[in-house]
Amino acid sequence: MSLKNTFEKLELNNEKALAVFLTAGYPTDADFPKLVTGIFSAGADIIEIGIPFSDPLADGPVIQKSSKLSLDNNITMDKIFEYVYDIRKVTDKPLVLMGYANPVMSYGTDKFLAKCAEYKVDGVIIPDVPVEEYSSFFTTNSDIDKIMLTTPTSSDKRIQDIDKLSKGFVYCVSVTGTTGVRNEFTEEIEKNLERTYSLIKENKMMIGFGISKPEDINRFKDYSDGFIVGSAIVKSLENDVNNNDYSKTFELVKSLKEACK
Repeated sequence: MSLKNTFEKLELNNEKALAVFLTAGYPTDADFPKLVTGIFSAGADIIEIGIPFSDPLADGPVIQKSSKLSLDNNITMDKIFEYVYDIRKVTDKPLVLMGYANPVMSYGTDKFLAKCAEYKVDGVIIPDVPVEEYSSFFTTNSDIDKIMLTTPTSSDKRIQDIDKLSKGFVYCVSVTGTTGVRNEFTEEIEKNLERTYSLIKENKMMIGFGISKPEDINRFKDYSDGFIVGSAIVKSLENDVNNNDYSKTFELVKSLKEACK
C-alpha cells in the first residue's frame, strides 16, 4: 500500500499515521524481519528502516549506539534489501529507507533507487540532502517517494519549497539538535509546528524528533497528519532484547497508535 493510500485510508477513519523508526539489523540480524512485522501488527502504519552509518550526525546517543552495533554485525545495504524482500512476503504496508547520503552514494545512488523500486520500497529519506542539492543527488527519474525535512529554523519559503519537492509526506523536525526523547516541548516549539503545518499544502506532514509517548501525540494532533517515533522504540528494544522478548516494545507501539486515533 502506497504512502498516499495509507494517509487517505487513515483520514477516512479520522486517525493520524504512526511511523516507527528501526535501525536495520538491530537488535539482532536474525529477528529483524519478524520484528518489523510484529511492529506493524502492534499498530504502526509506516516503518522507517534506518541505514546504519559510522557518523550519524543528526542522531542522538540511542540511535548512534544501535547504528554502531549494526555496523559491527556487518549489516550492509544488500542485507537491508534482503530484509525488505522477506518483509514483503508478509505485508504490503509502507516501508521507508532512511539514511545519510554517504552510504547511498557509496552504494551508487542510481543502483539504490533501482533496488528500492525492485524490492517495493515506498519512500526514501536522506536527511543531509538539502533542497539545493536535490536535483544533483536524485538524477534518476524514479517513482520512489522522496521525503524531505523541515526544521525549526526553516523559513516560510524554504518550507514551501520542501513541500513542492517532497512526495509521500514532509518530515517536520520538531526541535533543533539531534534525535532523542524530550521530556518537555516549549510553547515556541508548538508555535513553530503550527506554522509549518499551515504552510504544507502539497503533502501530509509528520512530526519527528522527540516524540516518545502518547501525551506528545495528543498535544500536537492539531498540527500534524502523523508522528514518527524512533529513539523511544530503539531504547525499548535495547531493554527488551535482554529478555529475548519484544512484548514491551509492542505495548509501547500499541499505546502510541491508540493516541493517534
